[in-house]
Amino acid sequence: MATLHHHLLPLQRLPNSPRPPPPRLRLPTKPSRPHSRLLPRAAASTTATVSALEDFRRWLASHSVGDGGKAFPAAVPEGLGLVAARDLPRGEVVAEVPKKLWMDADAVAASDIGRACGGGGGLRPWVAVALLLLSEVARGADSPWAPYLAILPRQTDSTIFWSEEELLEIQGTQLLSTTVGVKEYVQSEFDSVQAEIISTNKDLFPGSITFDDFLWAFGILRSRVFPELRGDKLALVPFADLVNHSPDITSEGSSWEIKGKGLFGRELMFSLRTPVDVKSGQQIYIQYDLDKSNAELALDYGFVESNPSRDSYTVTLEISESDPFYENKLDIAELNGLGETAYFDIILDEPLPPQMLPYLRLLCIGGTDAFLLEALFRNSIWGHLELPLSPDNEESICQVMQDACKSALAAYHTTIEEDEELSERENLQPRLTIAIGVRAGEKKVLQHIDNIFKQRGEELDGLEYYQERRLKDLGLVGDNGEIIFWES
Repeated sequence: MATLHHHLLPLQRLPNSPRPPPPRLRLPTKPSRPHSRLLPRAAASTTATVSALEDFRRWLASHSVGDGGKAFPAAVPEGLGLVAARDLPRGEVVAEVPKKLWMDADAVAASDIGRACGGGGGLRPWVAVALLLLSEVARGADSPWAPYLAILPRQTDSTIFWSEEELLEIQGTQLLSTTVGVKEYVQSEFDSVQAEIISTNKDLFPGSITFDDFLWAFGILRSRVFPELRGDKLALVPFADLVNHSPDITSEGSSWEIKGKGLFGRELMFSLRTPVDVKSGQQIYIQYDLDKSNAELALDYGFVESNPSRDSYTVTLEISESDPFYENKLDIAELNGLGETAYFDIILDEPLPPQMLPYLRLLCIGGTDAFLLEALFRNSIWGHLELPLSPDNEESICQVMQDACKSALAAYHTTIEEDEELSERENLQPRLTIAIGVRAGEKKVLQHIDNIFKQRGEELDGLEYYQERRLKDLGLVGDNGEIIFWES
């Protein structure tokens, strides 16, 4: 992402007390044509065939999964989903999947992939499971997971699968920068495993494994793994992972658990519950993650919600290394749980994160305020930064943020009004709907931030600053702001 420099308003400066350079705000650059274009996969299909779905049902039944008559896999508007076989009350267990069917680190260790990679322990968990996924796909009908693999989509609407032309629809957004960064990361991981594992184990990967194949495996894991099953616990859980998301489900509690079953509870089982009452024949839904922004939903799953609380923008602030007070400011930031770079997620129509204003004031300290950076104030300065320091400092942070918002808004190729008009059209393609939702949401948040600092700039004369507070603490200012004098 580009580093934008914003000029501060000229402030009064004492001799030998230099003005720090403007704080650096990282905002997305206006891109040229994004790279790493994905080629369409041959014979790709996003929805499983009827015969594949029937094979999958028989495979589940052979492992006694879904035999309780509560839910079954079916074609739904989203692709595939879980449908209630009878009326289900809230909290009812709808699916139990034994660990022997999971694709996880233990499955990797027990496979030829694990033996080729020393158990897979030296690989990132997602890379190890991705390689297992690809190797099992290569085995075709010989794979024990063949019926499950046959129903997996060959693409989702995640932005990692978008064409170059489609990515132009999110020009200027943070989502574009994130998408490009994710694909670069996956490419680097692919280059590594291609050289060290795939090319040296041709028997495990007959044919050629391409970057597109590896990206597909990454996308499958990203979209189908339950949030709490990431990292070392990463696992694909067939059948349970068909459950779709609904914005109407707002319960905070988890809809699943891993529990022991069988003699002495030694057999691990993934247990999925419905968070709401479901009628027979209706689809079962859960809430994927209440905390994800629309950009994160688009990246991970390929959809967005028309919910203002999903619209967010991440402001990245940095202490410039060229700042004459760099060391002091960095020390103060670190003492208060921050660092040289700080990230603040701003949500539409919500207040700024509590530490954002103190950090901004710290970045803009200079001139007559620089004495507060001395060691004498090290343990108390953050308390001072939580309130306005001086008119110059407060004016600086307002100008910096308004300039940053103006710069970011200029990177988009549409206005909010144009996006709202587009969104009202019928039969929009899903990916265009995602693009409009994300870019309109980001712009609304940027306007929200701009309005906060515009209003603050208009209220500067009515704020109480450090010197006034200090005089009050010393008893030198009355309740109405008048200076108190003592006569001898």
